[in-house]
Amino acid sequence: MGFFSNLKAQKAYALQSKGHSEEAMALYEQAFADGMDSPRHMLAYSVLLVRNGKYTQAQTVLRKAEKLPGLTAEQKSQLIMNYAACDYKMGHIDKGIRLMEKQHMHHPSGLIYETLGYLYVEKYDHEKTPDFDAMDRENLKNAQEAWEKADAEARSTAEITHNEYVPVPFEAPESSKDTWLQGKEKAAQFLQEALDYDDEDPICLDNMGQFLYRVMDDREGAKPFFDKAIAEKDTQIDTLYFLSRYDLAQGDSKAAMEKLEKALEGRFSPLNYATKEMVTNELSALRGQA
Repeated sequence: MGFFSNLKAQKAYALQSKGHSEEAMALYEQAFADGMDSPRHMLAYSVLLVRNGKYTQAQTVLRKAEKLPGLTAEQKSQLIMNYAACDYKMGHIDKGIRLMEKQHMHHPSGLIYETLGYLYVEKYDHEKTPDFDAMDRENLKNAQEAWEKADAEARSTAEITHNEYVPVPFEAPESSKDTWLQGKEKAAQFLQEALDYDDEDPICLDNMGQFLYRVMDDREGAKPFFDKAIAEKDTQIDTLYFLSRYDLAQGDSKAAMEKLEKALEGRFSPLNYATKEMVTNELSALRGQA
């Protein structure tokens, strides 16, 4: 069964590489149902599912792929990255970050530096800074409930065993703002570590640019990283988008439109800050002003 299912998967893979996503998806679904067991094709199928917003289905495929023998270190990193991307898009960014941090500890790679770096930017974007007071109230409530339960269990155990009751000490949770700032510092160190690993990686360069722009609100400091990223890869969607911000700030809508038009030609992914809809809407607005 695996042989014929993998033949279907090969056809799906060929269609996918040519951009025929719908036909590829249909064949992958048949191959998966029939017992496809090729790591390369399973991962390619998961990528297609992620790109089409089918995150739960993608994780089902990835869980099966994870159990296959013969996964290379690169394929393992790809699998973890795809799984983390699903977690992020399903609203569980912390889970995705923890997954990638664990993988990074054991097998650092360019792919992990790229993806985990972007997730850090997303988490610590200054526009998404949480309400620390509300978080502290919730954390304190949870800590008190946990303490009351543990203390009650200690009292009950002491009564049953006829031992002395020793109250469980209460530990107040750490300030959520302190935790947030520590996490942001950790993210900054990781992004620098990524550039130390490969200072010509266009995604890592873009991640650092976005971190400075979106997290630190340092647009001047971010610009050189975007410039270097676009020099390394001039079709990178997010880099083109952010560089168009500088054009607009200088009143050069023509240059901004050129970058946005080029970005629109790219293949958007769930790990892009700029969505196709965002770029399309902005281009329409700029053309209307021209």
